[in-house]
Amino acid sequence: MHINISVSRSPIAKAQTDTAMDEAIILYPSPNVGHLVSMIEFAKLIHARRASLYIHIVIISTPHGGRITASYIANVTASIPLLHFHYLPTISLPSKTTPTLHQTLTCEEMIRLSNPHVHQTLLSISKTQTINALIMDFFCFASLPVTIQLNIPGYFFFTSGAGILAIFLRLPTLHQNSTKSFKDLNTFLHVPGLPPLLSSDLPLPLIDRYDKSHGYFLDMATCFQKSAGIIVNTFELLEPRAFKAISDGLCIPSSTAPPVHCIGPLVATKCTSDGAKDQCLTWLDSQPSQSVIFLCFGSLGLFSTEQLREIASGLERSGQRFLWWCEIHLLITKA
Repeated sequence: MHINISVSRSPIAKAQTDTAMDEAIILYPSPNVGHLVSMIEFAKLIHARRASLYIHIVIISTPHGGRITASYIANVTASIPLLHFHYLPTISLPSKTTPTLHQTLTCEEMIRLSNPHVHQTLLSISKTQTINALIMDFFCFASLPVTIQLNIPGYFFFTSGAGILAIFLRLPTLHQNSTKSFKDLNTFLHVPGLPPLLSSDLPLPLIDRYDKSHGYFLDMATCFQKSAGIIVNTFELLEPRAFKAISDGLCIPSSTAPPVHCIGPLVATKCTSDGAKDQCLTWLDSQPSQSVIFLCFGSLGLFSTEQLREIASGLERSGQRFLWWCEIHLLITKA
């Protein structure tokens, strides 16, 4: 794995070319714990390869956030002196925001309202350090205009795999090719690098073109095309077809595809149970090659009783060994 993080200097850094300054990058995770921890683990990976690089992590403060990750962040800060956390002021959402609004849309509103604070933070850091890049979580796409305004290379960090990234990159094309919602098409969609997908089986926020969530992800996909690159929490051998399709530009036929860098899998060694992890690896080592189905749905992977039964039934009928890793640190295996 190689990522060139010594990109061209931005004008806010070039303004002080008479004085040699330390180099820095800015990481901007979304508030969800799974995304925050993944971004910090990425910061640790960068530090392991560029120990002299200053790494700043900008965190959106939420009324309910911080309790789960406080000790984890404290341990990371103590072990990496060049890693600095910047907490943005807590954002109060407008009173018109309804409690039933989809969580991703609420997150987008918080991120959009935080843009002035992000802008000010970047300006403050740039007074003493050269900012090489801003790497933002893909849910923070509303902050891409800030990087464009300051002429700082803006990268997206995609915490999921290459397969779902291929779907998101293809979304604008799929949207333009039909006037119907995906839930009403009753047909198979063809996404380069993936097997045919039944239109109604797409993630729920995507299936209704008249839903605000659909527009949200459509805007996100458009922003992907404007970025300096996309960093994905996967590795090429795990998803070779999807990775090649994205890299070859097949998912975005109407535009030039941004460079894609695979840097996963990222494992939070201080946030997971060492005993469970050791048990997992020991069990995997004892299984035949390519015989295990792996399931991991992230920190927001919540399912109804009916959905869990369907998943269990599918696993049972497959007759395959499986490993199911949950964010609440439970390990379920089938011998």
